[in-house]
Amino acid sequence: MRINLVLELLDVPGQLVSVLEPIGNLGANLVTVIHKRDYKTDTGKVPVQLTLEGEFEDLKNVVERFEDLGITITEIDDVILKEKISTILFGHIIDQDLRDTMDRINALDGVLIVGCEIKLNGEDKSTALINIESDVGLKQVVFDRIAEIAEEKELLVINEV
Repeated sequence: MRINLVLELLDVPGQLVSVLEPIGNLGANLVTVIHKRDYKTDTGKVPVQLTLEGEFEDLKNVVERFEDLGITITEIDDVILKEKISTILFGHIIDQDLRDTMDRINALDGVLIVGCEIKLNGEDKSTALINIESDVGLKQVVFDRIAEIAEEKELLVINEV
């Protein structure tokens, strides 16, 4: 049996080796690796494509081991598991407790803020670009939570189109 995975790894020495090590230890074989360090995702990570071969149970154990190690698997056999969501908040973001806003978004199961850029304009209103990674199918849930927070804090929301 074969399985194709796309992982997101930090671009630090030894990261790829640490991911490849469990494959053989768990009884699977590595067929191909595509590692393009010159391309980075929105979160600054490097996508790595792996093709593995082995018994179903061995491949399942490899995937579980990756998850235990905190490695983000974005695709399994061309099925996308994670979505990238971007939204912009405009208003008195800092005054309205940005940390609270981020914590409330992160409190959703399967959702994680992976980046936030803030543009300040003195005492005027500011703008925040928030990049979110979520499990597939949660985009509307994320947008609903952001809309709820924005209404409460009197912020303007611009969601991706």
